[in-house]
Amino acid sequence: MQLLPMPQVIVFDVDGVLAEVTASYRETIRATVRHFTGADVQNEVIQRFKNAGGWNNDWDLSHRLIAEQGVQADYSVVVDRFNRIFLGDGSTPGLIQEEKWIPKPGLLEELGTRHSLSIFTGRWRYELQPTLARFASNITFSETITADDVTKQKPSPEGLQVIQRANPGKILWYLGDTVDDARAARDAGVVFLGVAARDSQRRDELEGRLFEFGARRVISDVNELAGLLAAAEVGA
Repeated sequence: MQLLPMPQVIVFDVDGVLAEVTASYRETIRATVRHFTGADVQNEVIQRFKNAGGWNNDWDLSHRLIAEQGVQADYSVVVDRFNRIFLGDGSTPGLIQEEKWIPKPGLLEELGTRHSLSIFTGRWRYELQPTLARFASNITFSETITADDVTKQKPSPEGLQVIQRANPGKILWYLGDTVDDARAARDAGVVFLGVAARDSQRRDELEGRLFEFGARRVISDVNELAGLLAAAEVGA
């Protein structure tokens, strides 16, 4: 297996990489569809769309799944309901509170002593800030690229290209858990490391798709990153 080049910059997707979102974003998709249709969409169905690519935006996916149930709902109304479920509505806590932080204590702090750390996520900044404030207030990310900062969403490489321009000539690694993350990295010419959790729905399919779109390695969670960096250092 080809050795990985040692990165100067490590870029993280958030959902499924830094934050476990089955009970937050994925459940919000299910709850949104249920609200409009009464149907209970399984996580396996959601993952099937994610593995196909082109469904990085959970608002779009929710709207599509509602339409598949034969219900026509205005997109803006779907977005509003989704956000109320995810972020809360003042009287009911949002499902964002159900997120769990995946990196073990000290992992990002240690990485930050030797590498520049950045984020490229499809979240909007107002969705990202509560999570970082809750779990990573002591971590310095040199660049934090959200949907607010790009004109085209993933799988466009635009967000990674912004980080590349801020770090000219440096080697970047990008960790992501979807086909759209892999496509963005491929088109930016960035080393891509896929993340496919052991308990992921359709995991074998996801792993194959990540390799198909250019993943150099596929790991089970971000905590395996330290081992990859140690191997890259030996090979440097």
